[in-house]
Amino acid sequence: MVTGWKYRVVSALGVILLTAGAVLAANHRVSQWVFTTYVPLFNRLEVIVLTGESLYWAIALSVLAVAGSLSPLYKPQPRRVLDTAFLAKKRVLVGGFALATLGYFKWSHRLPRATLVMTIGLLAVAIPAWFVWIRRRPTSEPGRTLVIGDDLTQIERVTPSVAVPVFGYLCPSTVGASDDGSPADPAADGGVTAGNDAAIEFQNTIGVPPRLGGLSRIRSVLVEYDVDTVVLAFRRADRAEFFGALDACHEHGVNAKVHREYTDNVLVSTSDFGELVDVDLEPWDPLDHLFKRAFDVVFSIVGLVVLAPLMLAIATAVKLDGPGPVLYSQERTAGFGDTFRVYKFRTMAPDEESAVPADDEENGRITRVGRTLRKTHLDELPQLWSILAGRMSVVGPRAAWVDEEQVLERDTPTWRKRWFVKPGLTGLAQINDAKSTDPNAKLRYDLEYIRRQSVWFDLKIVIRQLWKVLEDVYAVVRR
Repeated sequence: MVTGWKYRVVSALGVILLTAGAVLAANHRVSQWVFTTYVPLFNRLEVIVLTGESLYWAIALSVLAVAGSLSPLYKPQPRRVLDTAFLAKKRVLVGGFALATLGYFKWSHRLPRATLVMTIGLLAVAIPAWFVWIRRRPTSEPGRTLVIGDDLTQIERVTPSVAVPVFGYLCPSTVGASDDGSPADPAADGGVTAGNDAAIEFQNTIGVPPRLGGLSRIRSVLVEYDVDTVVLAFRRADRAEFFGALDACHEHGVNAKVHREYTDNVLVSTSDFGELVDVDLEPWDPLDHLFKRAFDVVFSIVGLVVLAPLMLAIATAVKLDGPGPVLYSQERTAGFGDTFRVYKFRTMAPDEESAVPADDEENGRITRVGRTLRKTHLDELPQLWSILAGRMSVVGPRAAWVDEEQVLERDTPTWRKRWFVKPGLTGLAQINDAKSTDPNAKLRYDLEYIRRQSVWFDLKIVIRQLWKVLEDVYAVVRR
Protein backbone atom coordinates (compact mmCIF):
# COMPACT_ATOMS: atom_id res chain seq x y z
CA MET A 1 0.00 0.00 0.00
CA VAL A 2 1.28 3.49 -0.87
CA THR A 3 1.47 5.58 2.30
CA GLY A 4 2.15 9.11 3.51
CA TRP A 5 2.34 12.06 1.15
CA LYS A 6 2.89 9.71 -1.80
CA TYR A 7 -0.58 8.27 -1.24
CA ARG A 8 -2.14 11.73 -1.26
CA VAL A 9 -0.40 12.66 -4.51
CA VAL A 10 -1.03 9.33 -6.26
CA SER A 11 -4.69 9.13 -5.23
CA ALA A 12 -5.49 12.73 -6.21
CA LEU A 13 -3.59 12.48 -9.51
CA GLY A 14 -5.39 9.25 -10.35
CA VAL A 15 -8.79 10.85 -9.68
CA ILE A 16 -7.93 13.81 -11.91
CA LEU A 17 -6.78 11.61 -14.80
CA LEU A 18 -9.72 9.21 -14.48
CA THR A 19 -12.20 12.10 -14.41
CA ALA A 20 -10.69 13.75 -17.47
CA GLY A 21 -10.63 10.40 -19.28
CA ALA A 22 -14.26 9.70 -18.38
CA VAL A 23 -15.38 13.08 -19.76
CA LEU A 24 -13.47 12.49 -23.01
CA ALA A 25 -14.91 8.98 -23.36
CA ALA A 26 -18.46 10.21 -22.66
CA ASN A 27 -18.03 13.11 -25.09
CA HIS A 28 -17.06 10.87 -28.03
CA ARG A 29 -19.58 10.73 -30.88
CA VAL A 30 -19.76 6.92 -30.90
CA SER A 31 -20.45 6.60 -27.15
CA GLN A 32 -22.97 9.45 -27.38
CA TRP A 33 -24.81 7.71 -30.22
CA VAL A 34 -24.89 4.32 -28.47
CA PHE A 35 -26.07 5.86 -25.18
CA THR A 36 -28.81 8.02 -26.72
CA THR A 37 -30.02 5.19 -28.95
CA TYR A 38 -30.04 2.03 -26.86
CA VAL A 39 -30.25 3.12 -23.20
CA PRO A 40 -33.85 3.44 -21.92
CA LEU A 41 -34.91 6.83 -20.49
CA PHE A 42 -32.04 8.51 -22.33
CA ASN A 43 -32.92 7.44 -25.89
CA ARG A 44 -34.75 10.72 -26.53
CA LEU A 45 -31.67 12.87 -25.93
CA GLU A 46 -29.74 14.41 -28.76
CA VAL A 47 -26.11 13.63 -29.55
CA ILE A 48 -24.10 16.62 -28.31
CA VAL A 49 -20.32 16.53 -28.73
CA LEU A 50 -18.43 19.38 -27.08
CA THR A 51 -15.38 20.93 -28.75
CA GLY A 52 -12.89 23.68 -28.09
CA GLU A 53 -13.47 25.91 -25.07
CA SER A 54 -16.72 24.12 -24.11
CA LEU A 55 -14.87 20.81 -23.81
CA TYR A 56 -12.11 22.39 -21.68
CA TRP A 57 -14.74 23.87 -19.36
CA ALA A 58 -16.49 20.50 -19.06
CA ILE A 59 -13.24 18.74 -18.10
CA ALA A 60 -12.22 21.46 -15.64
CA LEU A 61 -15.58 21.56 -13.87
CA SER A 62 -15.82 17.78 -13.70
CA VAL A 63 -12.34 17.47 -12.24
CA LEU A 64 -13.07 20.20 -9.71
CA ALA A 65 -16.38 18.67 -8.58
CA VAL A 66 -15.30 15.01 -8.46
CA ALA A 67 -11.79 15.55 -7.08
CA GLY A 68 -13.17 17.89 -4.42
CA SER A 69 -15.89 15.49 -3.32
CA LEU A 70 -13.33 12.68 -2.94
CA SER A 71 -11.04 14.68 -0.62
CA PRO A 72 -11.74 12.45 2.46
CA LEU A 73 -10.30 9.48 0.57
CA TYR A 74 -6.94 11.14 0.01
CA LYS A 75 -5.98 10.48 3.61
CA PRO A 76 -3.85 7.30 3.75
CA GLN A 77 -6.14 5.37 6.09
CA PRO A 78 -6.46 1.59 5.70
CA ARG A 79 -10.06 0.49 5.28
CA ARG A 80 -11.86 -2.70 4.41
CA VAL A 81 -12.28 -3.20 0.68
CA LEU A 82 -16.08 -2.87 0.80
CA ASP A 83 -15.89 0.30 2.89
CA THR A 84 -13.41 1.82 0.45
CA ALA A 85 -15.55 0.97 -2.57
CA PHE A 86 -18.80 2.21 -0.97
CA LEU A 87 -17.27 5.49 0.22
CA ALA A 88 -15.66 6.19 -3.16
CA LYS A 89 -18.92 5.44 -5.02
CA LYS A 90 -20.88 7.66 -2.64
CA ARG A 91 -18.44 10.54 -3.14
CA VAL A 92 -18.57 10.17 -6.93
CA LEU A 93 -22.35 10.54 -6.76
CA VAL A 94 -21.92 13.67 -4.63
CA GLY A 95 -19.66 15.12 -7.33
CA GLY A 96 -22.24 14.23 -9.98
CA PHE A 97 -25.02 15.97 -8.06
CA ALA A 98 -22.79 19.04 -7.70
CA LEU A 99 -22.24 19.16 -11.47
CA ALA A 100 -25.95 18.70 -12.16
CA THR A 101 -26.83 21.48 -9.70
CA LEU A 102 -24.35 23.91 -11.24
CA GLY A 103 -25.74 23.23 -14.70
CA TYR A 104 -29.39 23.32 -13.66
CA PHE A 105 -29.16 26.76 -12.09
CA LYS A 106 -26.82 27.98 -14.88
CA TRP A 107 -24.18 29.01 -12.37
CA SER A 108 -21.49 27.78 -14.73
CA HIS A 109 -21.02 25.88 -17.99
CA ARG A 110 -23.66 23.16 -18.32
CA LEU A 111 -22.64 19.62 -19.26
CA PRO A 112 -24.99 17.86 -21.68
CA ARG A 113 -27.18 15.39 -19.80
CA ALA A 114 -25.91 12.36 -21.70
CA THR A 115 -22.29 13.38 -21.08
CA LEU A 116 -22.92 13.96 -17.40
CA VAL A 117 -24.70 10.63 -16.83
CA MET A 118 -22.10 8.63 -18.76
CA THR A 119 -19.21 10.38 -16.97
CA ILE A 120 -20.59 9.63 -13.50
CA GLY A 121 -21.45 6.07 -14.51
CA LEU A 122 -17.89 5.44 -15.69
CA LEU A 123 -16.37 7.05 -12.59
CA ALA A 124 -18.65 5.07 -10.27
CA VAL A 125 -16.83 1.97 -11.50
CA ALA A 126 -13.32 3.28 -12.17
CA ILE A 127 -12.66 5.37 -9.05
CA PRO A 128 -13.66 2.73 -6.43
CA ALA A 129 -11.47 0.26 -8.32
CA TRP A 130 -8.63 2.80 -8.29
CA PHE A 131 -8.74 3.34 -4.52
CA VAL A 132 -8.99 -0.38 -3.85
CA TRP A 133 -6.00 -1.01 -6.11
CA ILE A 134 -3.66 1.61 -4.64
CA ARG A 135 -4.28 0.35 -1.11
CA ARG A 136 -3.36 -3.19 -2.20
CA ARG A 137 -0.16 -4.53 -0.68
CA PRO A 138 2.49 -5.81 -3.15
CA THR A 139 2.66 -9.60 -2.89
CA SER A 140 6.46 -9.52 -2.56
CA GLU A 141 6.34 -7.35 0.58
CA PRO A 142 6.44 -9.29 3.87
CA GLY A 143 3.59 -8.85 6.29
CA ARG A 144 3.79 -6.22 9.00
CA THR A 145 2.72 -7.65 12.34
CA LEU A 146 2.03 -5.70 15.52
CA VAL A 147 1.50 -7.14 19.00
CA ILE A 148 -1.02 -5.36 21.25
CA GLY A 149 -1.63 -6.27 24.85
CA ASP A 150 -1.31 -5.53 28.56
CA ASP A 151 0.62 -8.64 29.61
CA LEU A 152 4.38 -8.78 28.92
CA THR A 153 4.58 -12.46 29.81
CA GLN A 154 1.95 -13.38 27.25
CA ILE A 155 3.46 -11.05 24.62
CA GLU A 156 6.82 -12.78 25.09
CA ARG A 157 5.16 -16.19 24.83
CA VAL A 158 3.09 -15.57 21.67
CA THR A 159 5.64 -13.53 19.67
CA PRO A 160 7.74 -16.57 18.60
CA SER A 161 4.54 -18.19 17.29
CA VAL A 162 4.05 -15.46 14.67
CA ALA A 163 5.05 -16.64 11.19
CA VAL A 164 6.58 -13.27 10.15
CA PRO A 165 8.84 -10.96 12.18
CA VAL A 166 7.12 -8.66 14.67
CA PHE A 167 8.16 -5.04 14.11
CA GLY A 168 6.86 -3.67 17.40
CA TYR A 169 4.27 -3.77 20.16
CA LEU A 170 1.74 -1.55 21.91
CA CYS A 171 1.14 -1.76 25.63
CA PRO A 172 0.84 0.52 28.65
CA SER A 173 4.08 2.35 29.50
CA THR A 174 5.16 -0.44 31.85
CA VAL A 175 3.18 -3.56 32.59
CA GLY A 176 3.65 -6.64 34.69
CA ALA A 177 3.70 -7.45 38.40
CA SER A 178 5.57 -5.62 41.15
CA ASP A 179 8.84 -7.18 42.30
CA ASP A 180 7.73 -7.77 45.91
CA GLY A 181 4.56 -9.59 44.86
CA SER A 182 2.26 -6.90 46.18
CA PRO A 183 -0.82 -5.88 44.13
CA ALA A 184 0.11 -3.58 41.25
CA ASP A 185 -1.50 -0.21 40.61
CA PRO A 186 -3.68 0.35 37.52
CA ALA A 187 -1.89 2.03 34.60
CA ALA A 188 -3.24 4.27 31.86
CA ASP A 189 -4.49 2.39 28.79
CA GLY A 190 -5.10 -0.73 30.83
CA GLY A 191 -2.70 -3.11 32.54
CA VAL A 192 -0.81 -2.59 35.82
CA THR A 193 2.32 -0.66 36.65
CA ALA A 194 5.74 -2.18 37.26
CA GLY A 195 9.38 -1.18 37.02
CA ASN A 196 10.88 0.06 33.74
CA ASP A 197 13.45 -2.73 33.89
CA ALA A 198 10.75 -5.29 33.07
CA ALA A 199 9.87 -3.61 29.79
CA ILE A 200 13.51 -3.08 28.84
CA GLU A 201 14.40 -6.70 29.61
CA PHE A 202 11.41 -7.93 27.60
CA GLN A 203 12.33 -5.71 24.67
CA ASN A 204 15.90 -7.03 24.62
CA THR A 205 14.69 -10.64 24.94
CA ILE A 206 12.46 -10.74 21.85
CA GLY A 207 14.46 -8.17 19.90
CA VAL A 208 11.68 -5.77 18.91
CA PRO A 209 12.13 -2.03 18.43
CA PRO A 210 11.18 0.27 21.33
CA ARG A 211 7.46 0.09 22.12
CA LEU A 212 5.35 2.22 19.80
CA GLY A 213 3.06 3.62 22.48
CA GLY A 214 0.12 2.80 24.70
CA LEU A 215 -3.21 1.24 23.79
CA SER A 216 -4.71 4.63 22.93
CA ARG A 217 -2.43 4.83 19.86
CA ILE A 218 -3.84 1.71 18.18
CA ARG A 219 -5.54 3.48 15.28
CA SER A 220 -2.71 5.91 14.55
CA VAL A 221 -0.09 3.13 14.60
CA LEU A 222 -2.17 0.91 12.28
CA VAL A 223 -2.15 3.74 9.74
CA GLU A 224 1.39 5.01 10.26
CA TYR A 225 3.06 1.60 9.98
CA ASP A 226 0.65 0.08 7.44
CA VAL A 227 -0.05 -2.89 9.70
CA ASP A 228 -1.70 -5.93 8.14
CA THR A 229 -1.81 -8.31 11.15
CA VAL A 230 -2.35 -7.70 14.86
CA VAL A 231 -1.71 -10.28 17.58
CA LEU A 232 -3.64 -9.61 20.79
CA ALA A 233 -2.08 -10.50 24.15
CA PHE A 234 -4.36 -9.39 26.97
CA ARG A 235 -4.78 -10.84 30.45
CA ARG A 236 -8.51 -11.24 29.82
CA ALA A 237 -10.32 -11.56 26.49
CA ASP A 238 -13.56 -10.03 27.71
CA ARG A 239 -12.29 -6.58 28.67
CA ALA A 240 -13.20 -3.36 26.92
CA GLU A 241 -9.57 -2.86 25.80
CA PHE A 242 -9.58 -6.26 24.07
CA PHE A 243 -12.76 -5.58 22.08
CA GLY A 244 -11.62 -2.01 21.45
CA ALA A 245 -8.52 -3.41 19.73
CA LEU A 246 -10.70 -5.81 17.71
CA ASP A 247 -12.91 -2.88 16.70
CA ALA A 248 -9.87 -0.94 15.47
CA CYS A 249 -8.71 -3.96 13.42
CA HIS A 250 -12.20 -4.35 11.91
CA GLU A 251 -12.42 -0.65 11.02
CA HIS A 252 -9.02 -0.58 9.30
CA GLY A 253 -9.20 -3.92 7.53
CA VAL A 254 -6.40 -5.49 9.61
CA ASN A 255 -6.26 -9.22 10.36
CA ALA A 256 -6.43 -10.12 14.06
CA LYS A 257 -5.04 -13.18 15.83
CA VAL A 258 -5.44 -14.41 19.39
CA HIS A 259 -3.97 -17.22 21.46
CA ARG A 260 -5.89 -20.48 21.22
CA GLU A 261 -6.93 -20.24 24.88
CA TYR A 262 -9.20 -17.32 23.88
CA THR A 263 -11.26 -19.29 21.36
CA ASP A 264 -14.12 -19.59 23.86
CA ASN A 265 -14.43 -15.79 24.05
CA VAL A 266 -14.25 -14.71 20.40
CA LEU A 267 -15.30 -15.97 16.99
CA VAL A 268 -12.34 -17.72 15.39
CA SER A 269 -11.60 -19.53 12.16
CA THR A 270 -12.34 -23.25 12.45
CA SER A 271 -9.58 -24.12 9.97
CA ASP A 272 -6.68 -22.89 12.16
CA PHE A 273 -4.77 -25.47 14.18
CA GLY A 274 -1.73 -23.52 15.40
CA GLU A 275 -1.13 -21.76 18.68
CA LEU A 276 -2.41 -18.49 17.20
CA VAL A 277 -5.90 -18.41 15.68
CA ASP A 278 -7.46 -15.93 13.24
CA VAL A 279 -10.39 -13.93 14.58
CA ASP A 280 -13.42 -13.73 12.26
CA LEU A 281 -13.73 -9.96 12.32
CA GLU A 282 -16.09 -10.07 9.31
CA PRO A 283 -17.96 -13.40 9.35
CA TRP A 284 -19.89 -12.43 6.22
CA ASP A 285 -18.68 -13.14 2.72
CA PRO A 286 -18.14 -9.73 0.98
CA LEU A 287 -20.88 -10.42 -1.58
CA ASP A 288 -23.30 -11.56 1.12
CA HIS A 289 -22.42 -8.43 3.09
CA LEU A 290 -23.34 -6.31 0.07
CA PHE A 291 -26.65 -8.12 -0.47
CA LYS A 292 -27.47 -7.98 3.24
CA ARG A 293 -27.03 -4.20 3.37
CA ALA A 294 -29.06 -3.77 0.18
CA PHE A 295 -31.83 -5.92 1.68
CA ASP A 296 -31.73 -3.86 4.91
CA VAL A 297 -32.11 -0.59 2.99
CA VAL A 298 -34.99 -1.83 0.80
CA PHE A 299 -36.80 -3.50 3.72
CA SER A 300 -36.56 -0.42 5.96
CA ILE A 301 -37.64 2.05 3.26
CA VAL A 302 -40.64 -0.07 2.22
CA GLY A 303 -41.58 -0.63 5.85
CA LEU A 304 -41.38 3.07 6.78
CA VAL A 305 -43.46 4.11 3.75
CA VAL A 306 -46.12 1.38 3.90
CA LEU A 307 -46.50 1.37 7.67
CA ALA A 308 -46.44 5.16 8.16
CA PRO A 309 -50.26 5.40 8.70
CA LEU A 310 -50.17 2.52 11.19
CA MET A 311 -47.24 4.09 13.06
CA LEU A 312 -49.16 7.38 13.27
CA ALA A 313 -52.19 5.54 14.71
CA ILE A 314 -50.00 3.73 17.26
CA ALA A 315 -48.38 7.01 18.32
CA THR A 316 -51.81 8.53 18.89
CA ALA A 317 -52.95 5.53 20.93
CA VAL A 318 -49.83 5.60 23.10
CA LYS A 319 -50.27 9.31 23.77
CA LEU A 320 -53.95 8.91 24.72
CA ASP A 321 -53.26 5.88 26.92
CA GLY A 322 -51.41 7.84 29.59
CA PRO A 323 -48.73 10.42 30.41
CA GLY A 324 -45.26 10.08 29.01
CA PRO A 325 -43.48 10.31 25.65
CA VAL A 326 -44.64 8.41 22.57
CA LEU A 327 -41.23 6.94 21.90
CA TYR A 328 -39.01 5.14 24.37
CA SER A 329 -35.24 5.29 23.84
CA GLN A 330 -32.54 3.12 25.32
CA GLU A 331 -28.79 2.71 24.93
CA ARG A 332 -28.08 -0.67 23.31
CA THR A 333 -24.88 -2.57 22.52
CA ALA A 334 -23.75 -2.80 18.90
CA GLY A 335 -20.79 -4.54 17.26
CA PHE A 336 -17.52 -4.82 19.23
CA GLY A 337 -19.05 -3.17 22.27
CA ASP A 338 -20.05 0.10 20.58
CA THR A 339 -23.36 1.59 21.66
CA PHE A 340 -26.25 3.24 19.87
CA ARG A 341 -29.66 4.58 20.89
CA VAL A 342 -32.63 2.48 19.85
CA TYR A 343 -36.21 3.81 19.67
CA LYS A 344 -39.46 1.91 20.28
CA PHE A 345 -43.04 2.84 20.98
CA ARG A 346 -43.41 3.24 24.74
CA THR A 347 -45.14 0.24 26.30
CA MET A 348 -44.53 0.90 29.99
CA ALA A 349 -45.37 3.65 32.44
CA PRO A 350 -42.40 6.03 32.89
CA ASP A 351 -40.35 4.85 35.89
CA GLU A 352 -36.86 3.71 36.83
CA GLU A 353 -35.96 0.57 34.91
CA SER A 354 -34.31 -2.58 36.24
CA ALA A 355 -31.51 -4.26 34.31
CA VAL A 356 -32.61 -7.74 35.42
CA PRO A 357 -34.55 -9.43 32.56
CA ALA A 358 -38.21 -10.13 33.39
CA ASP A 359 -41.17 -11.73 31.61
CA ASP A 360 -43.87 -9.41 30.30
CA GLU A 361 -46.50 -11.15 32.46
CA GLU A 362 -44.49 -10.30 35.61
CA ASN A 363 -43.98 -6.66 34.71
CA GLY A 364 -46.71 -4.54 36.28
CA ARG A 365 -45.59 -1.34 34.54
CA ILE A 366 -46.83 -2.37 31.09
CA THR A 367 -49.72 -0.21 29.86
CA ARG A 368 -52.91 -1.45 28.17
CA VAL A 369 -51.79 -0.30 24.72
CA GLY A 370 -48.26 -1.45 25.49
CA ARG A 371 -49.41 -5.00 26.22
CA THR A 372 -51.08 -5.19 22.80
CA LEU A 373 -48.05 -3.68 21.09
CA ARG A 374 -45.73 -6.20 22.72
CA LYS A 375 -47.92 -9.16 21.81
CA THR A 376 -48.05 -8.04 18.17
CA HIS A 377 -44.40 -6.83 18.09
CA LEU A 378 -45.59 -3.49 16.67
CA ASP A 379 -43.65 -1.56 19.32
CA GLU A 380 -40.50 -2.42 17.35
CA LEU A 381 -41.50 -0.48 14.21
CA PRO A 382 -39.44 2.70 14.95
CA GLN A 383 -36.32 0.52 14.74
CA LEU A 384 -36.77 0.52 10.96
CA TRP A 385 -35.08 3.93 11.05
CA SER A 386 -32.05 2.45 12.87
CA ILE A 387 -31.85 -0.20 10.15
CA LEU A 388 -31.94 2.43 7.40
CA ALA A 389 -29.23 4.42 9.19
CA GLY A 390 -27.00 1.34 9.30
CA ARG A 391 -26.88 0.93 13.08
CA MET A 392 -28.95 -2.26 12.94
CA SER A 393 -29.80 -4.99 10.47
CA VAL A 394 -33.09 -6.71 9.75
CA VAL A 395 -31.70 -10.04 10.97
CA GLY A 396 -29.11 -10.49 13.70
CA PRO A 397 -28.68 -11.01 17.44
CA ARG A 398 -31.05 -8.81 19.40
CA ALA A 399 -29.35 -5.67 20.71
CA ALA A 400 -29.23 -5.88 24.50
CA TRP A 401 -29.55 -2.96 26.89
CA VAL A 402 -26.10 -1.77 27.99
CA ASP A 403 -26.89 -2.28 31.70
CA GLU A 404 -28.51 -5.63 30.97
CA GLU A 405 -25.34 -6.83 29.20
CA GLN A 406 -23.44 -6.82 32.50
CA VAL A 407 -26.06 -9.04 34.13
CA LEU A 408 -26.15 -11.44 31.18
CA GLU A 409 -22.35 -11.69 31.00
CA ARG A 410 -22.19 -12.84 34.61
CA ASP A 411 -24.55 -15.73 33.80
CA THR A 412 -23.11 -16.48 30.35
CA PRO A 413 -19.31 -15.91 30.09
CA THR A 414 -19.21 -16.19 26.28
CA TRP A 415 -22.05 -13.69 25.78
CA ARG A 416 -19.77 -11.23 23.92
CA LYS A 417 -19.43 -13.58 20.94
CA ARG A 418 -22.69 -11.97 19.78
CA TRP A 419 -20.78 -8.70 19.24
CA PHE A 420 -19.24 -9.92 15.98
CA VAL A 421 -22.31 -9.17 13.87
CA LYS A 422 -24.62 -6.18 13.67
CA PRO A 423 -27.68 -6.45 15.97
CA GLY A 424 -30.98 -7.19 14.28
CA LEU A 425 -34.69 -6.46 14.47
CA THR A 426 -35.33 -10.19 14.43
CA GLY A 427 -33.17 -13.28 14.50
CA LEU A 428 -32.97 -17.01 15.05
CA ALA A 429 -33.40 -16.56 18.81
CA GLN A 430 -36.48 -14.37 18.39
CA ILE A 431 -38.36 -16.74 16.07
CA ASN A 432 -37.63 -19.57 18.52
CA ASP A 433 -38.94 -17.51 21.48
CA ALA A 434 -35.57 -17.47 23.27
CA LYS A 435 -35.53 -14.44 25.59
CA SER A 436 -32.99 -12.71 27.80
CA THR A 437 -34.54 -14.50 30.80
CA ASP A 438 -32.75 -17.60 29.44
CA PRO A 439 -29.43 -16.16 28.19
CA ASN A 440 -27.82 -19.54 27.50
CA ALA A 441 -30.58 -20.59 25.08
CA LYS A 442 -30.52 -17.15 23.47
CA LEU A 443 -26.74 -17.30 23.03
CA ARG A 444 -26.94 -20.78 21.44
CA TYR A 445 -29.37 -19.54 18.81
CA ASP A 446 -27.36 -16.35 18.17
CA LEU A 447 -24.11 -18.28 17.68
CA GLU A 448 -25.87 -20.77 15.40
CA TYR A 449 -27.08 -17.82 13.29
CA ILE A 450 -23.55 -16.39 13.09
CA ARG A 451 -22.22 -19.75 11.89
CA ARG A 452 -25.01 -20.32 9.32
CA GLN A 453 -25.67 -16.74 8.23
CA SER A 454 -26.37 -16.08 4.57
CA VAL A 455 -28.82 -14.07 2.51
CA TRP A 456 -31.15 -17.07 2.07
CA PHE A 457 -31.01 -17.89 5.77
CA ASP A 458 -31.97 -14.26 6.51
CA LEU A 459 -34.94 -14.50 4.16
CA LYS A 460 -36.17 -17.66 5.90
CA ILE A 461 -35.94 -15.95 9.29
CA VAL A 462 -37.77 -12.84 8.02
CA ILE A 463 -40.57 -14.95 6.50
CA ARG A 464 -41.00 -16.91 9.74
CA GLN A 465 -41.01 -13.69 11.79
CA LEU A 466 -43.62 -12.05 9.55
CA TRP A 467 -45.78 -15.15 9.82
CA LYS A 468 -45.49 -15.07 13.63
CA VAL A 469 -46.46 -11.37 13.64
CA LEU A 470 -49.53 -12.09 11.51
CA GLU A 471 -50.54 -14.94 13.82
CA ASP A 472 -50.14 -12.73 16.89
CA VAL A 473 -52.09 -9.86 15.30
CA TYR A 474 -54.87 -12.27 14.30
CA ALA A 475 -55.01 -13.66 17.85
CA VAL A 476 -55.28 -10.17 19.35
CA VAL A 477 -58.03 -9.18 16.87
CA ARG A 478 -60.04 -12.31 17.66
CA ARG A 479 -59.90 -11.57 21.39
